[in-house]
Amino acid sequence: MKFRELTFQDWQQVKDIYEEGIATGNATFQTSAPPWEEWDSSHVKNSRIIALDEADNILGWAALTPVSGRCVYAGVGEVSVYVSQNAQGKGVGKALLNELIRHSEQNGFWTLTAGIFPENIASLKIHEQAGFKTLGIRESIGKMNGHWRDTVLLERRSKIVGID
Repeated sequence: MKFRELTFQDWQQVKDIYEEGIATGNATFQTSAPPWEEWDSSHVKNSRIIALDEADNILGWAALTPVSGRCVYAGVGEVSVYVSQNAQGKGVGKALLNELIRHSEQNGFWTLTAGIFPENIASLKIHEQAGFKTLGIRESIGKMNGHWRDTVLLERRSKIVGID
């Protein structure tokens, strides 16, 4: 497996993987993938990566979204990790998350957050393995298909960025 920056040329495959996640009902509150321009403008430019197999097929992607536009939160990002259904259970998500952490620290991020549905056990597990701590449950934080859903709020504080 190898990694590289996610670019516009990757969007169709990235979007397909995103839509696979959306279809599970346990990856995001989103009901459809946005157009590239919307996705691009809402994600941090320097911390978005794809994982590729030996034939350069995209196995998954990871990216950061800023948690706030306020300058004091410039080093805090929300994590997204999506793995193709064909690549799940093979360590791709864990590898992507670790690579995203590495990129985020190179780019000055001191805190990463994640909001994960409690039913998404695999995602909770890889975040825990990557050093994320559970801060709590955000009960009935959003409605999905007419039902209130909880999310588990996780956070990882860098040991190399933002420490005095």
